[in-house]
Amino acid sequence: MTITQPIASHTVTGAEAQRQAKLADAAQQFEAMMTQELLKPFSASHDGWGGEAQDADAGADTMNSFGTEAVAKAIAKNGGLGIARQVIRQVTREDRNIAAKKP
Repeated sequence: MTITQPIASHTVTGAEAQRQAKLADAAQQFEAMMTQELLKPFSASHDGWGGEAQDADAGADTMNSFGTEAVAKAIAKNGGLGIARQVIRQVTREDRNIAAKKP
């Protein structure tokens, strides 16, 4: 799922489209980081695969971290929790308010 911002009736310039694309990417990355933090407690189990005790292995911690990051990115990329949409909506609203106040 791609995050898109509804565009008003005015024509969007190339610079505006590029800015919106950067905003959508940054918002999606932010949502992925937030989701990763929410998922961390679920991967901090003391049991390994199959319920066996897990050694204090740096490699296992790294793999858990990569796995949590991959799941969080996939969730965010596919619509996630709606955080990215809210960020885009708020930033766009603020930009419009600032533009309206300019003389």
